[in-house]
Amino acid sequence: MSIKSCLPVLLTLTWCIEATGDEPGLVKSLIGYTELQTNLPGGRHANVRTMRAMVSQIDGSNREELAPQLVDNPNAWTQFAGWSPNGAEAVIARGWQDPENAEWEETNRTFRMEPGNWMLDSFLVSLKNKESRNVTAVDRVSHYNGGLFFLPDRRTLGFTALINGVSKPCLMDLDGRNKRDVSGDGSGFAYGYSASPDGKIISYHENYQIFIANADGTNKQHIPTGNPFNFGPTWSPDGQWLLFLSGEHGHSNPYVVRRDGHDLRKLADQNSYQGWILFLDVDDFHQGSSDTPVWSADGQSVFFTIKTATTTELCQVDLEGKSTQLTTSPEGTLHYHPKPSNDGNWILYGSLRKGVRQLFVRNLKTSAEHQITHLTKGRGAMWPHWQSAQLPSER
Repeated sequence: MSIKSCLPVLLTLTWCIEATGDEPGLVKSLIGYTELQTNLPGGRHANVRTMRAMVSQIDGSNREELAPQLVDNPNAWTQFAGWSPNGAEAVIARGWQDPENAEWEETNRTFRMEPGNWMLDSFLVSLKNKESRNVTAVDRVSHYNGGLFFLPDRRTLGFTALINGVSKPCLMDLDGRNKRDVSGDGSGFAYGYSASPDGKIISYHENYQIFIANADGTNKQHIPTGNPFNFGPTWSPDGQWLLFLSGEHGHSNPYVVRRDGHDLRKLADQNSYQGWILFLDVDDFHQGSSDTPVWSADGQSVFFTIKTATTTELCQVDLEGKSTQLTTSPEGTLHYHPKPSNDGNWILYGSLRKGVRQLFVRNLKTSAEHQITHLTKGRGAMWPHWQSAQLPSER
């Protein structure tokens, strides 16, 4: 059985800020992200297995690997996947793949995520004592469990499980118990699972069509767009709009629709941007990591990336479709994975420059930019996340 899938969809969570002494308004917060090698021969797995979940201050100081104890096998890795609502715990995905299966995938250029060949679990890791809890292993329902996030009630966790070869949106209690499938009737391969801010409605794409449903999976409704490819739905901060990509694979654009399924509209044209960032310098049969649009803090606009002749730039568009290009970069620059701050003043993002993928933060009012990571060629930084709350420093 061959399964086409992708790395877990990563989540943008809220956070707090504090001014530093060296620049007024520059955030003082932890960020989580993933570092990896990008140029090792052997294809995707040879590099993916070097992934390590990292945390640092926003200025790049106090850089530290999280949960190194989870990398207990040469073919295992960790990926930073989010924060708990209070910022006290990090969400860490721990993956493993049989190297013989990895060779098969390279030859056949597709995933084969069967039990015994793959394992993916989601952990909650305490920043204070570094203890880790594998909540997806409790009353296990799958060998592949990703996309872990906290529902607004803070008593429930959402995740996506691969069950009998089909990816399903699921819920569980904070201790990992009471796992239940909320995919509803007639379900297909689902991904991009998220919950509305009031916790009453969930959304996901299933067989590349957008669906919304009650939190328990009932009252499932298809959001028709007329397009074959629909991907990565996320809720606006007020829960009244759903944002997603729609079009054709490799040529889609940001769309929004109201919570009740009405007022579908295309917000912007990404100028044939392929919609993914290649995170390796060697051939990747899966075409890298999805680069999806994200909401601004106030929900009145959307950040996305757009292709120019020689660069990929950051842009912002309001709900009426008025776009502003935020960056103008040297030839060969590729920006990706924008993550706005909760106060609306800053944006965190990745940028490929001079052949290296680094993380940057930009002041949206002044356009002042600060580099966070300083990696050497052959290494990269991906999937950044603001800490969801500013805690007293324990580090």
